[in-house]
Amino acid sequence: MVTQVTSQDWRPIIKAFEQAIGKSGVIQKREELLVYECDGLTSYRQRPAVVVLPRTTEQVAAAVKICNQYNVPFIARGAGTGLSGGALPIENCVLIVTALMRQILDIDLENQRVVVQPGVINNWVTQAVSGSGFYYAPDPSSQIVCSIGGNVAENSGGVHCLKYGVTTNHVLGLKVVLPDGSIIDTGSKIPEMPGYDLTGLFVGSEGTLGIATEITLRILKAPEAIHVLLADFTSVEAAGQAVSDIISAGIIPAGMEMMDNFSINAVEDVVATNCYPRDAEAILLIEIDGLEVEVAANSERVEAICRHNGARSIRTATDPAERLTIWKGRKAAFAAMGKISPDYYVQDGVIPRTKLQYVLKQIEELSEKHGYKVANVFHAGDGNLHPLILYNNSIPGQLETVEELGGDILKLCVEVGGSISGEHGIGADKRCYMPNMFSKTDLETMQWVRQVFNPQGLANPEKIFPTPRTCGEAARAQAQGQFPDVERF
Repeated sequence: MVTQVTSQDWRPIIKAFEQAIGKSGVIQKREELLVYECDGLTSYRQRPAVVVLPRTTEQVAAAVKICNQYNVPFIARGAGTGLSGGALPIENCVLIVTALMRQILDIDLENQRVVVQPGVINNWVTQAVSGSGFYYAPDPSSQIVCSIGGNVAENSGGVHCLKYGVTTNHVLGLKVVLPDGSIIDTGSKIPEMPGYDLTGLFVGSEGTLGIATEITLRILKAPEAIHVLLADFTSVEAAGQAVSDIISAGIIPAGMEMMDNFSINAVEDVVATNCYPRDAEAILLIEIDGLEVEVAANSERVEAICRHNGARSIRTATDPAERLTIWKGRKAAFAAMGKISPDYYVQDGVIPRTKLQYVLKQIEELSEKHGYKVANVFHAGDGNLHPLILYNNSIPGQLETVEELGGDILKLCVEVGGSISGEHGIGADKRCYMPNMFSKTDLETMQWVRQVFNPQGLANPEKIFPTPRTCGEAARAQAQGQFPDVERF
């Protein structure tokens, strides 16, 4: 358990932060702290006691040491675009915000690597190397605003994760400030190192094991050719079967996305790409990249598979501007929901591709049962669903019902052999459902790992793991002996 300080204890702590980081790097006014009371999951809010804005590894380490000295919980935050409450403050905590750590420290094109600070925006990496014919593959929909540090914490994915993998597949090494304020280096500038894979352990640990302050990324040579195919279908089931058939044929697209009719019309209302047929029940966006001859051949095979599954029309874009227009709608899908609903709640489950039609049908039935519309936008190629549940948070009781619906979708994903998260992390939002996926022994083993690096529990407490205090479902599960008493860690 974390022993939290009371309000009258903060003056010496703030003075220590000001000495270590400078007065301009310490935020304590209540009205200024409002900016930091939530991340992209805006339904959960808690104002931090203090926010610090370090610029160097040494300043991060100094801030963490002060938190340890006064036994104050601390939470790392990047751009605040996370969708699982991973950067959500808890009461009387310090928020260590890395947004000012935005330097690209080294670009090594010969060895295809870039070293950045955590506040560097995802898209900046590609911009920095694109002129030399390289790019950074992980591309979350929020890539123009999300930071690399947050991507590392949540192991973010994106459209191209089907072929190229998620963040962990592109991180070679890290400089990390541990929860006691010490600094370590993990990994290297080469792909493989002897010993334990501590880099892999830290990527996706959601700030519970430390704070990354320098990140060595792998960059890729831009492909010779890229084709984007847009296929529209009269049923979601037909589109889902096309996805399975494409992968079964041995074709691995760079990306393969699906949107249902509800999402298609929301996007066209806002972005007006004029690419998405409004009367289609589903569309597939399929990107093929590689050598020119390979791309041409695979594009023909993909088109034939789509037509075999009933695609009404197929549009192929080879021009960069046209490709960008087609992807623009998919990238804006979440934002487009804001035009048709005051609020939306997004989930992030993963299912086997072969279960796609079944799960979408079940989501439709859950939508009708609970009485809320669900828009489906997802990475079809790797089965990563992003159901968007529309509701009005100003109406009492709607959020609770929507959360229950979201939980039912996650349980469904686990039941068919999937996962409760593909790229958004667990954070505060999904911790209650960890026992649905992991056994008591699994969860206790994870806790032992966390305790090795974070024995005082000060680094991002109340995230990932359910506790009776933070989750009613967890309390019931513990009473039934389904998982350990994690409060003691």
